[in-house]
Amino acid sequence: MSTPAITPARVLRSEWHKLWTVRSTWITVLAAVAFLLGVGILMGATYTSDGGDSDVDTVILTLYGSQLSGICLAVLGILVTAGEYSTGLIRASLTAVPRRTPVLWAKATVFTAVVLTVSFVTALITFLTAQLFLSDTDQAASLADDGVLAAIAGNAAGITLLSLLALGLGAALRSVPGGIGAFIGGVMILPEVLGMLPYDAVETAIRYFPTQAAGALGSADPLPNAASPGAALLALCLWAAAALIVPALSLKRRDV
Repeated sequence: MSTPAITPARVLRSEWHKLWTVRSTWITVLAAVAFLLGVGILMGATYTSDGGDSDVDTVILTLYGSQLSGICLAVLGILVTAGEYSTGLIRASLTAVPRRTPVLWAKATVFTAVVLTVSFVTALITFLTAQLFLSDTDQAASLADDGVLAAIAGNAAGITLLSLLALGLGAALRSVPGGIGAFIGGVMILPEVLGMLPYDAVETAIRYFPTQAAGALGSADPLPNAASPGAALLALCLWAAAALIVPALSLKRRDV
């Protein structure tokens, strides 16, 4: 009996099954949904007109839980790659696919599709649910308003690309604690530290760091001192691509 050929579709199907047969996937995805939806409903239910948040962009206000949700999905990204190294499953994966890099691309493709879908649908439901409470306030808005739907989609894209960056860090470091530490320290905290430096060049550069670029995508109105949505999206794509290129090269040159 001949061995079935290794095709992209079969590798993708394998990674899809691996993703959804792990308990951590369900826990992190449900936690991400709960944080985004729960915080959004809380913000809508407790908001009063002319309060301290009256000048906050409506989409940002209703999707305040995005950072917590994004952290959950970033952890999932790290688990998708680094988790296989900790359990030893990566040996079986790379034995089945000797060219190695298709495994990484399949993981990234499946993960991106899942996170983008979950993030966008949850953000859309959260916005609409929060607006049930905000309908009689100065934060009332609808999907037909200028920039609202684009901001919701941008919020989902930002979370997805940040999570994909985390997946790349996990694959590069091959360690779950190392990947989480690198993401929190390098992606979330480092820009805040650099932002305290009194240099205009540093302030300009920080606009294109991952978390800052993601924030610029999730606002219906342009944010002051932030990158334009197009530039922010391009910067995030480049960060995510760089995070994936490093482990792709490592897979070709290093043993498991």
